[in-house]
Amino acid sequence: MSDAIGHNCGLALLRLRQPLSYYRQRYGDPAWGLRRLYLLMEKQHNRGQDGAGVAVVKFDMPPGVEYIKRVRSDKHNAIERVFDIVMEDVNALGDENLENLSDDELKRRCDFFGELYLGHLRYGTHSGNDLANCHPYLRTNNTASRNLVLAGNFNMTNANELFDQLVEFGLNPVGDSDTQVILERISYCLDREHNYLRATMGPESLRGLDGKALARETSRQIDLIRILRKASEDFDGGYVFAGLLGNGDAFVCRDPAGIRPGFFYLNDEVVAVASERAALANVFDVDPSDIEPIAPAHALVVKRDGQIDHRPFTRALALRQCTFERIYFSRGNDPAIHQERKALGYNLAPRVLEALGDELGDAVFSYIPNTAEAAYVGLVEEIDRLTRTRRVEDLWRRIEEGTATRADLERSLDGRLRTEKVAHKDQRLRTFIAHDAARRDLVGHIYDITRGVLKPNEILVVVDDSIVRGTTLRESIITMLSRLNPKRIIIVSSAPPIKYPDCYGIDMSQLGRFIAFEAAVAVLHDRGEEQLLDEVEQRCLAQAEHPQEKMVNQVAAIYDRVTLDELSAKVAQLVRSESLRWKGRVEIIYQTVQGLCAATPDHRGDWAFTGDYPTPGGYKVLNTSYLNWRAACDVRAY
Repeated sequence: MSDAIGHNCGLALLRLRQPLSYYRQRYGDPAWGLRRLYLLMEKQHNRGQDGAGVAVVKFDMPPGVEYIKRVRSDKHNAIERVFDIVMEDVNALGDENLENLSDDELKRRCDFFGELYLGHLRYGTHSGNDLANCHPYLRTNNTASRNLVLAGNFNMTNANELFDQLVEFGLNPVGDSDTQVILERISYCLDREHNYLRATMGPESLRGLDGKALARETSRQIDLIRILRKASEDFDGGYVFAGLLGNGDAFVCRDPAGIRPGFFYLNDEVVAVASERAALANVFDVDPSDIEPIAPAHALVVKRDGQIDHRPFTRALALRQCTFERIYFSRGNDPAIHQERKALGYNLAPRVLEALGDELGDAVFSYIPNTAEAAYVGLVEEIDRLTRTRRVEDLWRRIEEGTATRADLERSLDGRLRTEKVAHKDQRLRTFIAHDAARRDLVGHIYDITRGVLKPNEILVVVDDSIVRGTTLRESIITMLSRLNPKRIIIVSSAPPIKYPDCYGIDMSQLGRFIAFEAAVAVLHDRGEEQLLDEVEQRCLAQAEHPQEKMVNQVAAIYDRVTLDELSAKVAQLVRSESLRWKGRVEIIYQTVQGLCAATPDHRGDWAFTGDYPTPGGYKVLNTSYLNWRAACDVRAY
């Protein structure tokens, strides 16, 4: 994705199943759990660079001693900054004290020694990047089991409606961010659970119980599945939430369509949860098959007493796991993701060969950015296989005809593709969090080229994982690649054109910012068919007051008028800067939706490409987004 935008945060939850002394004896490190948490977060750093946070719940602390601690950072290298604080008093104790102190003393002396940990990596675009937006969020209460620590990887399409419901409940929520609303919603249901348990405990259960014993019994009976069922009744979006209660209970829940990913690993030492399978497999050095997904509409619950449950908390919807997870957000060291990304490249090979024609020998293949590498490998492997097959068939035909020569044999054997690393990304430049003017200035310096790798009149074929806004292509990549003076530049996108707002995954709702939408509109204008834009607006206005369950995709009528080839050709024009002095031709080759589905058969969350949304809220966002575009109102559509 040459335009780095997104909102796919990372989660890490760790529940130790043994006392701290166990890890000290087995691993020589009572901070073993903290270090596993650090590794889980670091191995998912691709999922969040705008902030990080960690919270711990300590079991069985005496009255008057703090049992929940939290630290967050919105600074550069946030994970390192957070763990500098987390490990500060651990390191200050020294190895000798760590060896000699009891578990209880370790927890009193070290703020972040405990049994239950939650870590979060923030990757946001629309809301601010200050500390207040960093997870975990914390709701405090003087009853341990009413304290809630919450972190999530999610987008809600109806956060405003959920906020209004809280007000109707008689609450006075502070802040209307998605996370604050969800925190308040679950906290409200947590309070109701306490009230329900107190009201339904029979006289026999209460007999002889003082206030402390009653609180303990209430804590023991808390049903997190019941709480989540009530809290999520009106949720519309994609989500994975993780929560810790002050009494030591923990949960992780996943949305009904399985849009957002969540995985867990369980052994005698630990219950561990992460957003990515590969992170768990690598941190605990186990086979990926040992890692289980949290099932859609299910919650993984770990009670303070160690009881573990994985069962539904809401009604499941049709499975629509987000394809962008596979194309871009997740790290490619997951074996399944690696193979899927390679398959995206395989599927593009015939069309790339068609575009090159008899100039394949003049082509040099490369990729931008690093997330496109696996698709690039797949493309090169498949082109090599197809061309080798053609050469063998041609040689065999000549042999059968008796016309084969030594030169024919040499040509058949000498058919290797030229591949080069033509560009290198400067990892220090993060333009997507800058305001637009600053971004335009910085974006031209994201990549550095490898000069001298192209010969005169060679064709440069560059694989990109996806094209969202086209800004980086226009303002940086095309200009930068043109300095190599190729005959032409072919940009190959492993993803289809991104046509629709994604209110569950990449969190971009301004329709007019998509280069594919800009191109489709431009094609209509070129043909004199812009009246269709007025018609679509009238249809969107007509359904704007309908319940979101009644809304349909009206914007599809625009794309139905434009073929993939027409769209690709217009995008190629739009990503060419007017100031570009290079005279060569730019071409765009997109993946087809059919190719995407073939490569990612278990992940059909393709609404950004097809407009087929998994929940009613998606159609409402699309409708609002189109009307905003027509009104030249460049704001978030939800």
